[in-house]
Amino acid sequence: MENQETTKFGFTQFAETWNGRLAMLGFLVGIATELLTGQGILSQLGLL
Repeated sequence: MENQETTKFGFTQFAETWNGRLAMLGFLVGIATELLTGQGILSQLGLL
């Protein structure tokens, strides 16, 4: 049986930590883009 701490796939603490970090970075980039352009993300994509 393989130790779950050595695997880097699936719902591991390692994967969830990086998922959270990248989600926060994406949110920050979205907010910064809205502030710089004056348009919301839907307007930038042409959906609104």
